Amino acid sequence: MRFLDQSVAFLLAAAQWLALPIVTLLFLQWPLRAMLGLYSREANDLGQWLFAIYVATSIAAATRARAHLAADTVARHYAPATREWLTRAGAVFGLIPWSIIVLFTSWSIALDSTRLLERFPDTGNPGYFIIKLALLLMALLVLIQGLLELVPPRRSRSQ
Repeated sequence: MRFLDQSVAFLLAAAQWLALPIVTLLFLQWPLRAMLGLYSREANDLGQWLFAIYVATSIAAATRARAHLAADTVARHYAPATREWLTRAGAVFGLIPWSIIVLFTSWSIALDSTRLLERFPDTGNPGYFIIKLALLLMALLVLIQGLLELVPPRRSRSQ
């Protein structure tokens, strides 16, 4: 489990850097369209699939940092043992079942899209299947994080 934990931490640490190319691509769309008249749609499509990966990993990172949908205003007054129990209950009754449902229901859609190397509908540019794969990545990372929440001892939450 330690290897899995470290692998997730490494992936999330690397994925946070996707924000820079996403912002750059969003910024470049206007000059590409206005000044060159070229490649603005390609920049947008590339930005979309990078953003999908970024969001997929961000949800897992927020869950890992216990910042995702946290009711900290009330929970900070609970005893540490109670917070730990609530974290594990949330993993058992929320994270794990939800991620399994998402994996189960989206698996064939993502697989078909990947087999076809689905393109963006508006532009015909390649890479649309990556957005659907990002859904699987998100669910898989949340499932792994849910399982890690069940395993003591607590690990460091740093990304």
